[in-house]
Amino acid sequence: MASLEEIKVQLGEALAIGDPDLAGSLTHDALNSGADALDLIQQVIVPTLTKVGQDFQDFIIFLPELMSAGEAAEAATGILEEALVASGSKKVSLGTVVIGTVENDVHDIGKNILSTLFKSHGFKVVDLGRNVAPSTFMDAAQKEKADIVAMSSLMTTTRPSILSTINLFKEVGIRDQYKFMVGGGCVTQEWADEIQADGYSPDAASAVELAKVILSK
Repeated sequence: MASLEEIKVQLGEALAIGDPDLAGSLTHDALNSGADALDLIQQVIVPTLTKVGQDFQDFIIFLPELMSAGEAAEAATGILEEALVASGSKKVSLGTVVIGTVENDVHDIGKNILSTLFKSHGFKVVDLGRNVAPSTFMDAAQKEKADIVAMSSLMTTTRPSILSTINLFKEVGIRDQYKFMVGGGCVTQEWADEIQADGYSPDAASAVELAKVILSK
């Protein structure tokens, strides 16, 4: 039987090639071999998907491969989230995050990584998926009593959808009830400041810490 380290390597490969069935099977194998669910997320899934996302930006892979990797990651993280719950690893929620990729943008690798990290750190996460309209963000934030609305945009052409969403919250008079976090390949700190977002992070790992800081203010 393969060692735990070998299984981790194989899991990373299954994620990279976008094989959900194999990723799920190897995740079970890793847990049965004594792996910690949170360690698998942080040591295998996050680094692998980060590289996949970078390969997409560098035109090494294309949209079908990107989406397949995302599906494989969903299969693995679903199993790991169940393991975290079963082990009692989930503590009192640090807050509720409504997260999604903005309208007309279908890229969700970065969003998926962040969603997984939020969950593993004790946040309640309501993942709206991709191509999310401003009104959908607003409805979910109100329904779920969200603390944070997190929006991702990879393409420059969809970045205005972030601003449209924030403006909708302003128009109905509820902007100050939520903290807005923004990120994605086309988003910068300068632009986040310009649209008066509450926080910007260049990567998923630092976004979790940023969320904790924002909510402590």
